[in-house]
Amino acid sequence: MEAHKFGGLPTRDGVSPSCVSLPSGDWSTFTDFLVQRFPEISREVWLQRMAAAEVVDEFGQAVTPQRAYRGHMRLYYYRALPPETRIPFDENLLFQDEHLVVVDKPHFLPVTPSGHYLQETLLVRLKNRLGLNGLSPIHRIDRETAGIVLFSVKPQERAAYQDLFRQRTVDKLYEAIAPWRTDISFPRVSRSRIVEGQPFFRQAEVDGPPNSETLIELLETRGTLARYSLSPVTGKKHQLRVHMYALGLPIVNDRVYPPLDPTPEDDYRFPLQLLAQAISFDDPFTSERRQFSSRRKLDFPEP
Repeated sequence: MEAHKFGGLPTRDGVSPSCVSLPSGDWSTFTDFLVQRFPEISREVWLQRMAAAEVVDEFGQAVTPQRAYRGHMRLYYYRALPPETRIPFDENLLFQDEHLVVVDKPHFLPVTPSGHYLQETLLVRLKNRLGLNGLSPIHRIDRETAGIVLFSVKPQERAAYQDLFRQRTVDKLYEAIAPWRTDISFPRVSRSRIVEGQPFFRQAEVDGPPNSETLIELLETRGTLARYSLSPVTGKKHQLRVHMYALGLPIVNDRVYPPLDPTPEDDYRFPLQLLAQAISFDDPFTSERRQFSSRRKLDFPEP
């Protein structure tokens, strides 16, 4: 089933083949389209991949250099990156059965392949570690955030688990360390409209009907900082970081809200102090109440 899904190409080193959808167009060959669509990949590289039978259409037919272009179909190919530097933190496997894999993710590790990350992602690490090629994330947390991530073992069951998130029947609890201000009272609920901002990876609050909601509670104070409990009702991108920043309480070591450090390099000494601490829900397949908690702890910065 896995190979058929990707035009006959199997998972390789824990990575599923990539897919590109073909629009209408006047390209002479598939090769011409691929070179224009992916300018960072040379024609010579595409020819090498084709010679190795590593580019196929959705029917499993090999794409050859002179094969005429045809739109409204999909091509599958293996994506390649230069050797990746290992992210020096390990995920912890908390639970595994025939339906679910539950993992305690470290800071800095992406959940799925994107950009410059392929092998050094939680999904690929788990596929290689557990030998589960059909493994897929049910939800995601930011690369900079640590904590609980759920995976579906069976591809056909993933949608039922994701429906729980869409129906808001999953209880999620985060913790964060951020400044403490005596002029802000807790508990409080933050509601706002969050949309994609500028640059594209940064979200922004705008006027309009709220599409995000977070319950924020104070757990403890230590000097000018505090540890907060964050319970998101909705799941907008960067929601917790945006809501804390809007209160004038940016999460410690957040480089996006506000942009404290414009350099792209990670500094492992300063992880974002945000943790997906716990999650609970009624399993749609076993009817059990599932409850999982992170074993990780956030650190107050040294004075």
